[in-house]
Amino acid sequence: MIDVRRLQVLREVARLGSFNRAAATLRITPSAVSQQISALERSLGTAVARRSTRGVELTDAGRVLVDAGDAIAAELASAEHEIGRLAQADSGTLTVATFTSGGQRLLPPALTRFAEERPGVELAVLENEPEDAIALVREGAADVALIYHFDGPPPAPPGLAYLPLMDDPFWIVLPPGHRLAGRDELTVAELAGERWVHGCLVVGDLLEHYAAMAGFEPRVACRGTDYVFAQSLVAAGVGISMIPRVALTHGAACVPLAPPCPTRYIGLIMPKRRPNPLAEILGDALHKTVSALDK
Repeated sequence: MIDVRRLQVLREVARLGSFNRAAATLRITPSAVSQQISALERSLGTAVARRSTRGVELTDAGRVLVDAGDAIAAELASAEHEIGRLAQADSGTLTVATFTSGGQRLLPPALTRFAEERPGVELAVLENEPEDAIALVREGAADVALIYHFDGPPPAPPGLAYLPLMDDPFWIVLPPGHRLAGRDELTVAELAGERWVHGCLVVGDLLEHYAAMAGFEPRVACRGTDYVFAQSLVAAGVGISMIPRVALTHGAACVPLAPPCPTRYIGLIMPKRRPNPLAEILGDALHKTVSALDK
């Protein structure tokens, strides 16, 4: 059987082209390098390296061994990484970036599940809109980001992977006693005469698009940036609001919109290569949370 240590010495000799330089890198004497190569040749019954005026040259057998040594080194590095992943899964830290409504509705139950399974992990949560959250993952400041995107799932940024979680369609939130509160669903066209309260600036643009398709121009009572604030104004009778399902609060009259209607697509962003294993465990917990929403 080929000695792995001797194979490592041969790889260094091949890389550096010299017994002396290989010895310096390996922190052993040139004599020890020579002895290791000689012992390797005796075990194989053939020469693997020859000294010349140009340095050290590998024989055909030596080149075969170096190629095999490179493959073995890669496998050992991969095994070391996987062992590190297993160790990290029981301790360490996990930094999660999330948008606000996802952090209010989806993340808490998932983090509760996660903490029960991995009580030794230190958690940190950063509140950011999707574009900034993606940048945090790309820069290594966050391990994973919970994001949303309109008009279909987003293309994965270079070096990052996107894992879809759920579709998040918009609903209509109505004041108490509103004439349409008992409906199973509504179309945008049926809301032409209403005043609107926006909980997000993008929602204003979306509403204008769908209202134009329905043949009317919406009357806006408030252009806010918080879905909870918008729903509190609806409850006070200021107007109606178009709110994504995940951001709905309890106690309001909520009616789903009939297609075609705007939808947010919610998913996770994490590094494509060697993601934090804790991020993958959190991803599983989030999938369970999403599954429980329909029950």
